[in-house]
Amino acid sequence: MSLPEIVSRAEWRAARAELLQREKAVTRARDALNAERRRLPMAETHTEYVFEGGDGKATLLDLFEGRDQLVVHHSCSRPSGTSAASAARAFWTRQGISPT
Repeated sequence: MSLPEIVSRAEWRAARAELLQREKAVTRARDALNAERRRLPMAETHTEYVFEGGDGKATLLDLFEGRDQLVVHHSCSRPSGTSAASAARAFWTRQGISPT
């Protein structure tokens, strides 16, 4: 791999300013795409999904427990069996949710 060209500070600033404009355009386009996705219509589901966990089987409706939103966080542990519990606990604490 070859290294980038070495230029003066002024040339670097000009190149960086140009790249920053392109980065901002990409960010605006991504923001617009995300807003478009959020405006997609919703579809009602009639499938009875059943999940199994530490407390046994539960339907999707059971998981909501009367709430309007359900947050699902998937984490994996290492094949050696190392627990991901501490990372999950830190994630939920940062979200302002007390992990149980």
